[in-house]
Parts: sequence; structure tokens; C-alpha cells
Amino acid sequence: MKKMIIAAALLLVTLPVFAANEAELMKVQSIQSRIDDCGARILNANKIEKRVVFAYNEAEKGNILTDNKDLTRRQVVVYAGRYRFVDSEDELAAIIARDIAIAARSYDGIFNGSLRSLQIKAAPKKFEIVADKTAVDYMVKAGYNPLGLITYIQKVFPQRRFDTVSGSNLTSKRLAIIYEYIYTKYPYFLVNNTYLDNVHYQNFLLSSVENRRRLQEKIQNNSNGKVKYE
Repeated sequence: MKKMIIAAALLLVTLPVFAANEAELMKVQSIQSRIDDCGARILNANKIEKRVVFAYNEAEKGNILTDNKDLTRRQVVVYAGRYRFVDSEDELAAIIARDIAIAARSYDGIFNGSLRSLQIKAAPKKFEIVADKTAVDYMVKAGYNPLGLITYIQKVFPQRRFDTVSGSNLTSKRLAIIYEYIYTKYPYFLVNNTYLDNVHYQNFLLSSVENRRRLQEKIQNNSNGKVKYE
């Protein structure tokens, strides 16, 4: 009888723990499935033949959009520190599409892409812009709204004072270039803008007035030169 009481007490103690662990496991599996489906959709829609795998990692590893170590292994890892800012399928696609852009590019060139990976690391600002634009293309072909890339970056990346000693462009410059790319190549998404009520997109419009004015001047002057964004 005493053993039965002890066993029952142990069961009452351990059941909540098992239930919590099972709930957490199901949550992780659900997120992983969401990432896998999004990644496969982008790969298929863009006919990307290179093998890229996807993983969700609960580690808080900052809020960056890319992790070069993972991408040189051709693996897109979505860390919890990034995923927790995702509010829509478009924003999730933005993270994944951008990482795919770098992972797929790492296959190009000699030595099975080793030289290309070194070039990406040697000129991070250049390839940051290339990856942003490629992500927009990937998203559109896969049926996502590329404005999700703007809202995600707007939420996550702070504005530094200078970019001269950094491997990354100023956030405002990145956003301006992405906006110009969408404006020029995919104007439909701005004409039929479903993000106008999104508070983060509204904040982008508020903080990008000067850069968008420069874009309008460029268009009005029919200038083919580059606009200097800040």
C-alpha cells in the first residue's frame, strides 16, 4: 500500500513535467514544419536546384538575418532570436529567402563554391544588397509580398551612426535600396499596398521621407545615376 502511494505521488509530480515537455516539443515541431514548408515553396517556385536544408534553433543567437557559418554549410538556420519577430508569412519568407540567396550563391564558382564564399565574406556590404534584392525576387516568384522584408528589417535592425567601420550597410540605406528595387521592378505591391495599415511599414514611411524624396527626384530627372542613400 505504501509503495502504491509513493508511486501515485511520483506520477502526480512527473505528469506536469511530461505534459510541458510534450507541449514544447509540439511547438518546436510546428515551427520547424512552417519553416520547411516556406523554404521548400521558395526553392520550388524559383527552380533552385541547389540543395539547401532548413532548421529551427531555439538558441537566442541575435537578430541577424544571416549566419555565414551556417550558410557555408548550405543550411538555413532560423534562430529563436529571429523568429520571435516574425508576424506574418511574408516576414518568415523574407528571412528564409535572403538566407537561400546566400546559400545558393555559395555553390557558384570554382572549388565547389569556396571562392564565392570567400568573396561574400570579403565584400559583405556589396553582397548584403545583392542578397536583399535576390530575396525580393524569390519572394515575389513564390507568391509572397516583398514588403514583408521591409517591415522585418524595420523592426529588427537598429540604425548605427556610421557604416564606415562595419561589415553592414546602414539600415536606412538597405531599406531605401529595397524600396527602390520594389518600386522599379514590382510596382504592383506599392500601387496595391496591403501594408499601409501595418504600424511597422508606417514607421518605415515616417523614417524614410528624405530617402524617398531623393528617389522621386531621380525618377523626375530621368537620371540613370545612383542615388546616395543614408
